Amino acid sequence: MASDVDLSGTWRAAPADEVNRRDYHDPAFDDAGWALATVPGHWRSNPAFADTDGPVLHRTTFAGPDPFGPGAGETPDGDDRRSWLVLDGVFYTSDVWLDGTYLGDTEGYFFPHGFEVTEALAAGREHTLALEVACPRPVDLTAKRNLTGVFQHWGLLDHDWNPGGIWRPVRLEQSGPVRIRHARVRCGDINDERAIVTLRVVLDTVEARSIDLLTTISPRGGAGEPVEVRRSQPLAAGENRVEWTVAVPDPQLWWPHALGDQPLYDVHVSVLADQGALSDERRWPLGLRTVELRDWIASVNGERLFLKGANQGPTRMALAEAEPAEIAGDIAIARDAGLDLVRVHGHISRPELYDAADEAGMLLWQDLPLQWGYSRTVRQEARRQAREAVDLLAHHPSVFVWCGHNEPMAIDVEPSAYADRRGRRRLALRMAAAQALPSWNRSLLDRAIKTVLERDDGTRPVVAHSGVLPHLPQLDGTDSHLSLGWYLGEERDLPVVLARWPRLARFVGEFGAAAVPDHDDFVEPHRWPDLDWVGLTQNHALEKPMFDRHVPPEAFERYEDWKDATRDYQTRVVRYHIETLRRLKYQPTGGFTQFCLADSSPAISAALLDHERAPKPAFDALRDACRPVIVVADRPPEHVHPGDHLALDVHVVSDARIAFDDMVLHAHLSYGTERRHAWSWSGAVEADSCVRVGTLEIDVPEPPDSTDGAAALVIDLHLVAAGLDVTNHYGTWVISGTHHH
Repeated sequence: MASDVDLSGTWRAAPADEVNRRDYHDPAFDDAGWALATVPGHWRSNPAFADTDGPVLHRTTFAGPDPFGPGAGETPDGDDRRSWLVLDGVFYTSDVWLDGTYLGDTEGYFFPHGFEVTEALAAGREHTLALEVACPRPVDLTAKRNLTGVFQHWGLLDHDWNPGGIWRPVRLEQSGPVRIRHARVRCGDINDERAIVTLRVVLDTVEARSIDLLTTISPRGGAGEPVEVRRSQPLAAGENRVEWTVAVPDPQLWWPHALGDQPLYDVHVSVLADQGALSDERRWPLGLRTVELRDWIASVNGERLFLKGANQGPTRMALAEAEPAEIAGDIAIARDAGLDLVRVHGHISRPELYDAADEAGMLLWQDLPLQWGYSRTVRQEARRQAREAVDLLAHHPSVFVWCGHNEPMAIDVEPSAYADRRGRRRLALRMAAAQALPSWNRSLLDRAIKTVLERDDGTRPVVAHSGVLPHLPQLDGTDSHLSLGWYLGEERDLPVVLARWPRLARFVGEFGAAAVPDHDDFVEPHRWPDLDWVGLTQNHALEKPMFDRHVPPEAFERYEDWKDATRDYQTRVVRYHIETLRRLKYQPTGGFTQFCLADSSPAISAALLDHERAPKPAFDALRDACRPVIVVADRPPEHVHPGDHLALDVHVVSDARIAFDDMVLHAHLSYGTERRHAWSWSGAVEADSCVRVGTLEIDVPEPPDSTDGAAALVIDLHLVAAGLDVTNHYGTWVISGTHHH
């Protein structure tokens, strides 16, 4: 078989006006005056198209008559090679022409599109490939038509951004007489003796014939013997769907990094046509494992796992321009922070992300690219793209769960709606109604997508939609998107809300607060306090009404003080939300995904790392709160008075897979500069558990005479065991007399 021919590189591009559109696909068309464009790329990154929403015309030429080289890949007959044009990714639709002949159209940004071009390549020596690429800006955000997810409707990306372009490579491929048009690999049943791998291909042949399918599944690194299965298969002319299974003996199981190692297999399928000649082939990485999600508690290979995770948008707003190391780096950051799960939020990313997650043992919650409201016309296209997602990603062991649609509420919310208490109450009622009442998006579109994912995969859980509150008739709902301490309520409200409505605690898919990043030149701090609040809102994710509620800019004379205050507040929200949820481990909480890990572009957002991956202080809070073993206490009130009685329960939460039989916990109460009281407990903590150790009974005394009416009451916790040394601390202000803090 011949190698692919890469057609990426420098193309010519121009706006799709009526004059250009009429003849641009003609090989004789003069494009000398057109701009140079990089493929792969996004047209907005090109100064010539920095302000356009398209469509944009693209052209390139390449040589023939055989771009693959003379005699390359010939079969024994020498005349039955077939050639294919493959577009790995186009944002979002395109019309494709080769040498003035219309090949067809494409829709869907994240998966490849292919066209047979055998006759066209044989017809001449020079060839012209032309595409009209469109990615129209949605007019009605409650009824979008493009399935582009966060790339075209998300508060964390520049509102003026358009992802349009040929954003993935373009290439020519060659096959023999039988072509693999579609392929899918999944890991099914596993026991100690064998694992069942299910394969499905769609084969295209011009004539009826018999072929052999040779399947080889090999452990990486030579850690075992490969399995090879050969089967004969008759084909009718046209497309043929073939499904089969292969048993892998003594399977080496793939585990999340918290539970074990990540052995991988390489799957290779060859189509052998006339006289055993190779006609086409495909390769995939594969991990052997089973996953379940029961009442939002996850298990992998039968082992229960509390999921500590974070949402992550595109690595970069211009995803085509992200370096492979950047994409893989986000997975490494998540693992180093002690996370088990990354939610690929509202989009499907590049292959580097999934390969990195497989190798790192990072589980992925995979959203389809649907967010908020969609038109009634998209159902069939959404079903088709769900099938393409399964073909593209089902072999990755890291992909733990599918989610069809993020927050399927067809409402368009401006940040100003949260500006006052009445607006927040109105918005809360609208959101509740959007989730409780039947709707086309949630009731029909999402159900159709879920059906496709369950039918075409069947090896991992499927969530129809995320962020849906319990509603009639079953009062079930999905994961909870809690905005306490940001959009609604106060950050201290979380334990009370979850105690009153435990179902909300089963899995918390979003929580957090925004903060100013390290790399903040785009904010223009020298203008303080007269920042460009409107521009920052439109282009850099600023939600000023939320800051006005929680960290009001007018309360600070210096920009640096306001910046530090936003970061302190974000740290507080992240730390105490995670501690609360971990203390509810399995009763009823199965895990969480904080919102979000890292920015895709310069922003004042809830991300814990900025667009240059500089961490905010809240990232350290995330890492500390996600350590395998933590000690936590009930959080004391913000302030107390002399004579108040506090009863604070202390828990040890362990995600470790071993028991600790010799734990000793010390607690110390300090008041001002004096240490007032000490407690001590000892005992065992079982593996993967949450244990209530005891209660700190505290009668708040009068402040020391040296204070001016307020003093800090500080509780220090110190947990030690073999190989373990864990600390935590809490504080409150003691207010006496008429003093107010």
